[in-house]
Parts: sequence; structure tokens; C-alpha cells
Amino acid sequence: MEYTSGAASWQKALRRLVAGLLPGRPRQRRPFWSVGVPLIALAAGLLFTTTATTAGGTALREDRRPQLTELIEDRRAQVAANEQRAATLRGEVESRTAVLANSYGPIREQQQRADANRAAAGFTALTGPGLTVELNDAPQVSKLPEGASNDDLVVHQGDVQAVVNALWAGGAEAMSIMNVRVLTTSAVRCVGNTLLLHGRVYSPPFKIVAIGDPAALRQALAASEGVRWFRDAVNNYQLGYSETAGTVTVPAFEDSTTLRSATVPAVPQ
Repeated sequence: MEYTSGAASWQKALRRLVAGLLPGRPRQRRPFWSVGVPLIALAAGLLFTTTATTAGGTALREDRRPQLTELIEDRRAQVAANEQRAATLRGEVESRTAVLANSYGPIREQQQRADANRAAAGFTALTGPGLTVELNDAPQVSKLPEGASNDDLVVHQGDVQAVVNALWAGGAEAMSIMNVRVLTTSAVRCVGNTLLLHGRVYSPPFKIVAIGDPAALRQALAASEGVRWFRDAVNNYQLGYSETAGTVTVPAFEDSTTLRSATVPAVPQ
């Protein structure tokens, strides 16, 4: 009986496999497993390599929600600290400007000019008659209403925009969303069912406060097609919507006033 080493046996098997696959050699009927097994082994190796690379040394099924929650809280704390520092620096700038204005005429003139426009620009808090509008998601249910999807049960960006635009159209003199003053440069965006405003994230219910004639504001809301659509959804899917008239207060604008882009308006001919 002839014995061969492991390496010699492997090489002989490889030559037999290649000989059966090369063209120009007599074709022999070979069982499927003799060709399929190496291919399956190669595919398995590629799969294991891809999985290891994707995992990056960590478990693929590892629950990373606690780490994400901690990261979000850390970022919120950093944002709050930066906002506090920015407010302190703005206070120092205003204080030093006021000192210089007492002794330097051009600075005093520019400060008086700026002060005259602070209220119109939104940099002072205002109180007066107005309207408070609140939008809210539908309550969670175990079974969706017939013909409804999850998107039908939450407040969307377009719903908030419809209310804001209607209030401006109704003559609102000042407005806030979630107690944050909004200006003509403010953008209302939603991420999922959360509101993104001036770099901060807010969850429903969304409260919008506008100073102006309550009757005119209500009339503008009733005339808005977008608001009417949301009210229909309120009736069909139990979303939340309310209007409350009374004396309201909107805070001063406290975020950065730096313009990221601007265009020069066309000069009338």
C-alpha cells in the first residue's frame, strides 16, 4: 500500500480538479460535489471576511442605543454651554459699546439707530393680544385606523409651516415657536416627528404664539388650505389642534444674527 504526505495528497487532489476543468482535456463526468464544495467554501470565506470587516471588531447585534443616548445628551450639554458663553460675550460687547457711546459720537449715533429698530427686528420681548395654536401627534394606539399609516398620525413640517404662514398672512406682529422667537430668516424643519428650529430639537406638542388681532388671525387660519387639511386629519385620526385667544408674550430673539446668504433685491425700473 502506498502512503503520501498531507501536502502531496492536497496537491494531487488540486491537479485532478484542475485537469477536470481545463479545456482541451477529455471531459469526464464528475460528481457535482467535487466542483461545488470548493466554490461553496470560497463563498463562505468571502462572507466571513465581509462580516468581520463590517463589524469592525464589535458584535453586529450589539445594542448601541445607550451609547447614542449618552452622545446626544453630551452634545446637548455642549450646545447649552456654548449658548451660555455666547450670551455672556454678547452682554460684554453691549456693555463696552455703551461705555464707548458715552464718549464717542459716531458710536452713539449708530447705537441709537440700532435701538430704534430693535423691536421691529425682533430683539425685544413683546406682549399683547394674540393667539396660541397647538399641534400634537395622535395618541398611540395598538391598531391603526382603517386606511391610515403611521405618517397620518404625526405632525409634519408642512403642518407647522401652514400655521406659521397663515398667522403671518393674518397680520401677526411677532411670533414664537416653542417659546423661541422666529424672524423672517427663521426656517421651520422637521426630522421625523421632531421640530428643528435654530439648531435645537423639539418634540410635540408644538406651540405657536402670535401677537395680533385674534379675530384676524383666526380668519387667516380658517382660510389656509394647509390648515384645513390638518383639521381634517384631526377629525379622522385624532391629531391634536387648538386655538386660544388672549394676552400673549413672545420673547426676544437671542440667537446669532449672522446671515449665511443674501440677495440684492431688484431695483424697480
